[in-house]
Amino acid sequence: MNPPKIAGAPAPLTGWQFMLGTFAVALATFMNVLDSSIANVAIPTLSGDLGVSVDEGTWVITLFAAANAVSIPLTGWLTQRVGQVKLFVAAILLFVLASAACGLAPNLPVLLAARIVQGAGAGPLVPLSQALLLSSFAREKSSSALSLWAMTATVGPIAGPALGGWITDNYSWSWIFYINLPVGLFAATAIWVLYRKRETPSRKLPVDKVGLMSLIVWVGALQIMLDKGKDLDWFNSPVIRTLTVVALVGLLFFVIWELTEAKPIVDLRLFTGRNFLGGTIAISIAYAVFFANLVLLPTWIQEYLGYRAVDAGLVTAPLGIFAVLLAPLMGKIMPKSDMRVLATLAFLGFAGVFLMRSRYTTGIDAYTLVLPTLLQGIPMALFFTPLTAIILSGLPPEKIPAAAGLSNFARIFAGAAGTSLMSTMWNDRTIQHHAQLAEQTSVNNTAYVHALASIQTTLHASLFKAEAIFETQLSAQASMLGLNDVFWLSAVIFIVIVPVIWITRPRGDGAAKAAGAGGH
Repeated sequence: MNPPKIAGAPAPLTGWQFMLGTFAVALATFMNVLDSSIANVAIPTLSGDLGVSVDEGTWVITLFAAANAVSIPLTGWLTQRVGQVKLFVAAILLFVLASAACGLAPNLPVLLAARIVQGAGAGPLVPLSQALLLSSFAREKSSSALSLWAMTATVGPIAGPALGGWITDNYSWSWIFYINLPVGLFAATAIWVLYRKRETPSRKLPVDKVGLMSLIVWVGALQIMLDKGKDLDWFNSPVIRTLTVVALVGLLFFVIWELTEAKPIVDLRLFTGRNFLGGTIAISIAYAVFFANLVLLPTWIQEYLGYRAVDAGLVTAPLGIFAVLLAPLMGKIMPKSDMRVLATLAFLGFAGVFLMRSRYTTGIDAYTLVLPTLLQGIPMALFFTPLTAIILSGLPPEKIPAAAGLSNFARIFAGAAGTSLMSTMWNDRTIQHHAQLAEQTSVNNTAYVHALASIQTTLHASLFKAEAIFETQLSAQASMLGLNDVFWLSAVIFIVIVPVIWITRPRGDGAAKAAGAGGH
């Protein structure tokens, strides 16, 4: 995606300013993305220290996600009122201030309030980081900048669990929030110094109060429904049914209102663009599958393979190796390539990785466990940047913050929905496999009787204890088979959605040129 040149616009950043600007913007993105996952592994410790149940502690994740989801699509409207640079720096400082409040929180209510503020501050960071990079760098360097941005966006969720586990084990859960302070203050200072003279025009816009309130209602209801659905047994719970109705009715009202409002708070008309529509659908579905697996794999590793949180995080860490190494190469390849081809290769690569994982067994060794994760870094490098370029291509600069905000909103929400759906599928398939395997545990089954006898002999266990041990092994096998089904379906989804990429226009399309894109 190359931003169109505008008469009177500041000259592109070069030299050390280019390097520092890219690093500072990417660092702010990394801080945000990291914080979305770093708290997950600390919930048990955090809950114990604050004297609440683990279920209550998970609201630390839920409310952050809800506030984040609400604020992301507001980025375009806020940018027009405040300006890109001021809004970006203000969002970083709000995030830092809320992080300090989280670390100092003496009880759960204070912590939850601080997490809501932190989530609200985090919302504009990702879309504005994309907009700032595209508006500040020369056309020939915009691909490199986007590649470096994508590297931080993908490494954050990978590093989060490992870093969160290490900090919690060795220090205190408060430090998972305190580490944001030096990072955020450095990023805010560097960005203000480099970008303050590159501020975009601001104008007074009327506040679409009805649109804003309906957005808060349906997004909040849907986010809480997705986060708490599994814990409350989904639609068997009146709470989940009520949240679902509120979310659906609120969404319908919101769409109708925003499409008929003269000055909408979220520009839904962006979906009339073929590249925005196709690119957003493709990246959202792909991210839903990718993120769900990123959550489920460490969970299985900890629960059924006996890994510590830190070790489970380290198993997933190789995912970032190729993503980091290939980022500079992507910056050189993209200007000469068809983004649709690169994205297609990424989807096929993901499908191959998930097919490899669908052959996992309970006796898996470390090499077999890590190899697909390492290889997944290759399609990771081909994933975010080309699809982001497709989504933002053909848009004038003033539309980019709104487009980036709306597409990131769809992607992040898809990630939450995908995690909930895949987690439910894993649970249901595990129950089915357990029932099928349990049918073989009969005294008339010679293999079963021999297995019990072997356990009794090897462990000097009673029959009762041998049956308990066998049940544990059976449950682990059922869980493995259920997860294999998830991996297999993930591979199929990546193959099936490839055609979605090809509804978008290629680089150099006449319509894109007319819109002033000048290519991806």
